[in-house]
Amino acid sequence: MRKLFAASAVICLLASCAAPTPALRPARGAEQRVETEHWLRTELYFGIGPLDDVSAAAHQQRWREFLDREITPRFPDGLTIYDVHGQWRASGRSEIQHERSKEVMLIYRDTAQHRADIEAIRAAWKKLSGDESVLRVTQPAEVAF
Repeated sequence: MRKLFAASAVICLLASCAAPTPALRPARGAEQRVETEHWLRTELYFGIGPLDDVSAAAHQQRWREFLDREITPRFPDGLTIYDVHGQWRASGRSEIQHERSKEVMLIYRDTAQHRADIEAIRAAWKKLSGDESVLRVTQPAEVAF
């Protein structure tokens, strides 16, 4: 009896190792793989007005119009926007400026057109706002959808 019980236990153990249970298998179609080489992640930082500015609503409206006119048409497949507070010091000055800012995160295939689009966005904001710069941070990205 003891041998029969031991043999049954071994058979059950081996059967459980033979194939994963359905719950452990990845669901088909759960993640669509795409070509992940040559993708970039760029973060752009736009100053939209001083933290203590009473006309914050006007700055927000100007930002929204800029987003609709300059950024969305160039990256219509999607982007992420964060509200952030930034600080910086202009060269040659001692005081630190504090301002409301927007961070735009873009994930895109690395093409000459996309790079040109990002530079056009930066130039358009500097022209509209009078800002000296739009900070750009770009790094390689591995993506899956």
